[in-house]
Order: sequence, then structure tokens, then C-alpha cells
Amino acid sequence: MCSQDYHPEMFSRQTIPVFAAIGCALAAGLSAAAVSAQTAETPYWASISVDKVHMRRGPSTNYPIEWVYQRRGVPVKVLRTNEGWRYVEDPDGTRGWMAARMLSRTRFAIVIGEDTAAIRAEGGPSAHLRWHVEPGVIGELGECAGGWCEFSVRGHSGFVEAERLWGDGAP
Repeated sequence: MCSQDYHPEMFSRQTIPVFAAIGCALAAGLSAAAVSAQTAETPYWASISVDKVHMRRGPSTNYPIEWVYQRRGVPVKVLRTNEGWRYVEDPDGTRGWMAARMLSRTRFAIVIGEDTAAIRAEGGPSAHLRWHVEPGVIGELGECAGGWCEFSVRGHSGFVEAERLWGDGAP
């Protein structure tokens, strides 16, 4: 049973160093986790996880906004990290800083090229054609093999040639 009264005899001088040691161990563990998050190997792929995000000139809200992205799922290549910020490159090659909390490690890709891209039932040029997608269409990226990637757009899945996607392969 706990009492709300303070009783100094409950704590000896020997218990205070124990609490201090526990506090230091917890702080070291949190510090190690923070360092580990900052040393994630770059580059890596990420995607915009919110409906609106700002790309800034530097890694802080004190820096001016260069671009405003208003499209969830846009793939980005993370080139560097700085505390809660990521220096990214978008599909057009534009680079700037985004808050890490606005990004996800879920892989998305964007269709590139001049003409529509064929979405096929299986990974191969002779597989059944399901539909075509325009350049600029964003979809969730699945497994890639043999030059073809699984690609899902609004619940419709198929395979597209990897060369028609930005966001696949090694960053």
C-alpha cells in the first residue's frame, strides 16, 4: 500500500546513486537510439507520407521554403540526414530538406518517360496487358526482378518495366 506522505527514512544515501545510475543508463540508451537513427546508411528511398510537405533550403523551419509538395506517396531519395531532417532529391532532380516525420520508408515509384507505360499481369513483355498508365502516376512499389517491378495503384496491381519507374532499384 502506498502512502502519499514523505518519509525520509525510506531513502538512504545508498539508494540515490542507484537512481542516478539507472537514469544515466536510460539516457545513454536513448542517446544510442538517436545516434543509430541518424547514422542510417544513405542514400535510401523514402516517400512523402502526408498530403502537404515543405522542401526547405536548410535543415530547420528557420530556412525558407523552396517547394510545397501536395501529393502523398511521391518517392524521394534521401541523400543525407541531420537530426530530424532529411536532404532529399525528388523525381525531377530538385534537392532540399524535409522534416523526417513527413517521410515514410514505404516504397513508392513514379512512372517516367514520354508515353504511357504498360501494366501487365506478370513480369514480361508478352504477359497479358491489364492497362496503361500515364507518366506521373504514382504507385506502391513491390518486388522487382528481371527488369520488371510489381506496381500497385489504388488497389490495382500489375507489373511495369523497371526502366519506366523512378524510385526502384538502388538509390
